[in-house]
Amino acid sequence: MSTNINILAKGLKYLGFLVLFLIASPITLTMGFKALKKFENTPNEYLSYLILFVAAILVIFTIIFAFKTFKILLQALFNN
Repeated sequence: MSTNINILAKGLKYLGFLVLFLIASPITLTMGFKALKKFENTPNEYLSYLILFVAAILVIFTIIFAFKTFKILLQALFNN
């Protein structure tokens, strides 16, 4: 049972991107909630809802990307 180096390299590259997504998702979500609090009852309130919508999409994408990344890493290590 040997490790597939090509798939492992792809998995490690995805893992690097996953770390960036895991950092960016909560920061974006926090920015959205702070903008919602700051722009309450102003015309810029729609901007805060847009930021929250983008953050929600980013969180969902991060979770899906995490499952995909770990599947690739397990595939590289165990040759499934």
